[in-house]
Amino acid sequence: MFGVVRPCRHRLHGRLFGEWTAHLCGLCLTLRDLHGQSARLVTNYDGLLVSVLTEAQNPAVAPHRTAGPCALRRMRSADVVDASAVGAQLAASVSLVLAAGKIRDHVADRDGAYARRLVAAGAGLAAGRWQAAGQRVGASIGFDTAVLTDAVARQSEIERSGGVTLADVTEPTETAVSAAFAHTSLLAGRPGNTEPLVEAGRHFGRIAHLLDAVEDLTADEARGSYNPLLATGTTPVQAAERCTEALSGLRRSVALLDLDRPALTESLLAGEVGVAVDRIFRQMMSDGGFGDAPGTDGVPPGSDPGQPGQPVDPFQQAPWQQASDPSQLAPSRSRGRGDSCELCGDGCECCGGACEACSACDCSC
Repeated sequence: MFGVVRPCRHRLHGRLFGEWTAHLCGLCLTLRDLHGQSARLVTNYDGLLVSVLTEAQNPAVAPHRTAGPCALRRMRSADVVDASAVGAQLAASVSLVLAAGKIRDHVADRDGAYARRLVAAGAGLAAGRWQAAGQRVGASIGFDTAVLTDAVARQSEIERSGGVTLADVTEPTETAVSAAFAHTSLLAGRPGNTEPLVEAGRHFGRIAHLLDAVEDLTADEARGSYNPLLATGTTPVQAAERCTEALSGLRRSVALLDLDRPALTESLLAGEVGVAVDRIFRQMMSDGGFGDAPGTDGVPPGSDPGQPGQPVDPFQQAPWQQASDPSQLAPSRSRGRGDSCELCGDGCECCGGACEACSACDCSC
């Protein structure tokens, strides 16, 4: 599983975490029911956002059922979104088509194991099956997956071109996410939400693309692989500024939505996306990524240039940490070593696994 939005029960309090896992498990089981066991490999955290958005607008189109025990749930049964839910089907369609495009991209670039002829052949067959399956389920709910396949193809062309801007590079992702987000308004019978969902998708797509680039920056630079920041001369500081702007736009768009059940959507898109931005840029700063950024003179964003050696934490008052509902973020608690976990208080993936409580953590991350 992968993606930007990766909450745990320490931040999604009460029923919200259960609601989120209902969509996560629902997507996984929908992929299995519609396309076979192997399709569950494309389950990802961000894909299920369209399922969340659809139910938030109209719960009547998102029936639930009780699923049997699963090893990933420690052999517990659970309430999950049913495979007949149109939002779950849209999430499955999007996940399958984008995963197929990603595999084809790896095969074309001969990345890692994909350079082996047999691996590439097998991956190509799987990609063909997943794309066909995604197109079929998309057509059944009125979603034209061509917007996704076109975005994948256009992304590859842009990456092979020179002289492009960062906005050019992120545009295909923004377009694809906007189309998927906007379609939820049609499935839910809320056409008035289409415009803000288009904007929300555009901002989320930009954030997702930039965070992926930031996370891969060091490895891509070492291997000489393509990276949007390196290709466009964008510094990590500038990427952080773009993410901050996009996060503000995302929150404004979410605030305009007419939702029957807004709590989970607001917690994920307004709160958890901000946590992801904070986590990734904090990690880059701790790894020294900001210190070597061209044009910053070694000063990370938010530092006081007049106090050499005394940088102010640029994320202490970062805009992305201002969740729309502060009650959704847990207070800090002691790690047991005298340090404080500033993100969730209990460790897990959200704070890098540094807390002692991680060994006894009961959350899915």
